[in-house]
Amino acid sequence: MEANPQETPDPQSEDQSQPQHPLSTTPFTSLTLSLPTHFISPPQLPFKPPKLIKIPNQTSSLSLITLSLSSAPTKPSFKSTISSNPLQTPLSLNPRRPSEPSNLAGARRTSIVWFRNDLRVHDNESLSSANTESSSVLPVYIFDPRDYGKSSSGFDKTGPYRASFLLESVSTLRQSLQARGSDLIVRIGRPETVIAELVKVVGAEAVYTHREVSFDEVKGEGKVEMKLKDEGVEVKYFWGSTLYHIDDLPFKLEDMPTNYGGFREKVKGLKIRKTIEALDRLRGLPAGGDVEPGEIPTLVDLGLNPTATMNQAKASANASLVGGETEALERLKRFASECKSQPAKDGSNDSSMYGAKFSCKISPWLAMGCLSPRSMFDELKKSASRTISASTNEKDGDMNWLMYELLWRDFFRFITKKYSSAKQNNAAPVTACTGAAA
Repeated sequence: MEANPQETPDPQSEDQSQPQHPLSTTPFTSLTLSLPTHFISPPQLPFKPPKLIKIPNQTSSLSLITLSLSSAPTKPSFKSTISSNPLQTPLSLNPRRPSEPSNLAGARRTSIVWFRNDLRVHDNESLSSANTESSSVLPVYIFDPRDYGKSSSGFDKTGPYRASFLLESVSTLRQSLQARGSDLIVRIGRPETVIAELVKVVGAEAVYTHREVSFDEVKGEGKVEMKLKDEGVEVKYFWGSTLYHIDDLPFKLEDMPTNYGGFREKVKGLKIRKTIEALDRLRGLPAGGDVEPGEIPTLVDLGLNPTATMNQAKASANASLVGGETEALERLKRFASECKSQPAKDGSNDSSMYGAKFSCKISPWLAMGCLSPRSMFDELKKSASRTISASTNEKDGDMNWLMYELLWRDFFRFITKKYSSAKQNNAAPVTACTGAAA
């Protein structure tokens, strides 16, 4: 449709009102707007000539884009903090919360699982709960420098053999997490500092971990709580280091008997909770934060000096003591099979082991949490009925030696928790009873 010729702007007047642009003569660099007369309702409004829209050429646009890109700030990244001497190097992080993290209805956006003496994926309530209640999970293990070096008495706080076993266990845990779509973040530093900074980096809303029992460990938990309190981050604790759950005990912890005999009588007939199956797939790592997994340190990194004598001893006597959950589960199944095939001594119903297999030798894996007491109980109950009773409410004569060992372990952990959780000024001494071997 043609425009009204009376309303067409005069080109000469347009040239006088605006400076001449070198590209204004081309139809692609200027647009002239006009309205048809039948769309305009009376009364007639005074006509104003349309303005020319100037389109920048390609060269100026590209130079503008290049300038904006060159002036953009560099994205911070999270680098590994392990150096040649990590115990003397402070932890360095770049705290940054992710921009617009994903959110699921009824679930936390991001959580941290703090592994301690629970280096396993099976029967791990903190790991299972975090994956159920969060959209992304950051598994973390921290080597605390305060656990290494010399004690006030001049002894190693952690010897090279135990440290080597721990490093193997952490490595196996990382492999298990990677096989399930996750990973393990490894750092060296004080947990209260490392966790607080990781919380800021990934924007975590909660920290999941298992409770411990000794004085130093309980004190460390308090420091982590105080550090995260200002951030409004919840610390969720779980219990998974004993055969019986602490919440199922028929007495308050402060009223726990101080002798093993009294403890055993109190827990007789107590139900053991079911084990938690390992998850086939885990939640992925948080998208924000650029958190690098970090390297697993060596003995030298931990301040320990492995000698040729240690290497020779490990090659001979401790060659089979390989740390990790995989080795623990294989050893447990092998021990259960051996117990089942071994005939009773002298044709009796004695359930104790004898000869070279007098012990299960699984204590190191239990101590590191590569194996839980409940999973050990379940495996032996179904694989070797002669070795362990199917229930705990039978007569004392029917309870075998391995059940006694697990109960002794529970007793020591609960009694340690009792005296490390509260101030006991006039506490009674801890005693054992006759008739049971530790």
